[in-house]
Amino acid sequence: MAQCQMVWTSAIILLGYITLASFQPYDDFSDLRGPYCEKIGCCTNRKDSCAQPIIGTLCYCDDFCNRTEVHDCCPDYWSFCWGLEITTPLPPPTTRPPEQLRSCLYNNRVYFVNQTTKDNCRNCRCVPTGVQSVDMMCDPDVCLIENDIVYAVNAESHGWVASNYSQFWGETLERGIKYKLGTLQPQKDVMRMNPVKRYYDPAALPNQFDSAQRWPRYISEVQDQGWCGSSWAISTAAVASDRYGIISKGIEEVKLSAQNIISCIPRTRGCEGGRLDRAWTFVRKYGVVDEACFSYTGLNTTVCSIRRAGPLKSAGCTPPRYSERTQRYKVGPAYRLGNETDIMYEILRSGPVQATLKVYHDFFSYKGGIYKHTDLSLRHKQGYHSVRIVGWGEEFTTNGLQKYWKVANSWGTAWGENGYFRIARGTNECDIETFVLGVWPDVDRKILTANYNSNNI
Repeated sequence: MAQCQMVWTSAIILLGYITLASFQPYDDFSDLRGPYCEKIGCCTNRKDSCAQPIIGTLCYCDDFCNRTEVHDCCPDYWSFCWGLEITTPLPPPTTRPPEQLRSCLYNNRVYFVNQTTKDNCRNCRCVPTGVQSVDMMCDPDVCLIENDIVYAVNAESHGWVASNYSQFWGETLERGIKYKLGTLQPQKDVMRMNPVKRYYDPAALPNQFDSAQRWPRYISEVQDQGWCGSSWAISTAAVASDRYGIISKGIEEVKLSAQNIISCIPRTRGCEGGRLDRAWTFVRKYGVVDEACFSYTGLNTTVCSIRRAGPLKSAGCTPPRYSERTQRYKVGPAYRLGNETDIMYEILRSGPVQATLKVYHDFFSYKGGIYKHTDLSLRHKQGYHSVRIVGWGEEFTTNGLQKYWKVANSWGTAWGENGYFRIARGTNECDIETFVLGVWPDVDRKILTANYNSNNI
């Protein structure tokens, strides 16, 4: 009976050893398979000499090696001494992790991780994109001036030349459309305005004409609207000014205030854009003062610093030198011109007209030549712009005889052809012939009667 009890006790102890061995991870020696115990044999009970050197210490092949908190059995103890196959997963190799990249190479310059830079209008940052990769990540903005557009226009035969303007560099296309244009698309009821009918001989129209050469004293200079979406007001004031000087033959030569229109129209959006019909209605109803009395600021403000209506004196303006005018400068109802030759006849007869231009991305890069928008800019946003058509002409190009309009822009004289641009005529390029307006200035009736016939061809 006692002998049977000893056998069961030994079996339980062995089962405990096996259980412990099954769960014991050999963190230090599991990858060193031996032979160790196979060399010296296995020992019963505790025997300190029953050991083998292993990685600067000792491992044991006695029965005591797995009975304390420190399990220091040799790696082949259970397999050799007990005949058990103990499979312990090997730890991962202790090799040095790969060196992480810490810099980006961008535009031939090195940037460290999290270092930022600006590429044209885009903000860029060097960021990790994986264990072994970093990359320069940039905002998705479309820039007002894009080098690929400038290069493509100049490399291909488009009939015009593009340039990289420093005044536009670093600005987004979205901001350019908002603050370098500013004309809101005419409403449907305004677009249904019937064009006036003119009776003339189209054959009598010259092939070339320039208002600035015909009336050099009276044609307004190119203005710079700055970063203010005010083309709707600047072109309105300039066309009215031109016609006051032309129709009055200099008696009412004046430069009218665009800022008066921007700031004093009720519920206006100022530099955020405006409508031509509202601009002309305001000038017709209230009139405007001259530039010296209410100078252009180009600031996004709608504060009207003068009285909205009343005589010039009520606005604190100096009376004109040559005329007897006491009231503000008003105009009659704006009228629409229907086709190419009607526009030409109107300019020849009464002076520059106002046009609404659909602006594509590549137009901002225009430097010279006869402009036609390219396919390069079709995928990007467009906007509307108000300009003055001051003349026309034709020119032999690589594509044959090309007709054009001469147009005054409002981005200063450093842009385009001294502030002007030429654009294809007779094909409604960029909708420039779709919505063209003329206006009659409210000059003294005696002056109108005397000068009317002399302006006809």
